[in-house]
Amino acid sequence: MKNSVRELRAARSWSQGDLAEKLAVSRQTVNAIETEKYDPSLPLALKIARLFSLRVEEIFGSGEVRAPRGRDTKQG
Repeated sequence: MKNSVRELRAARSWSQGDLAEKLAVSRQTVNAIETEKYDPSLPLALKIARLFSLRVEEIFGSGEVRAPRGRDTKQG
């Protein structure tokens, strides 16, 4: 899954080890998330989001903003 974990970590000058310690996971787990080889569990994704003060959707996924399903935006 696409994510911005690497960019967020680098912006804070944290090593993978630093981030791993803050999240209570291994450095290998951080590496796997950053290289999109592993999708974090929901609890871990929430922990990452809280650490960076962002929503999960802002860190993980395509980054595209989509209209809610079932909504008709046409007037009339």
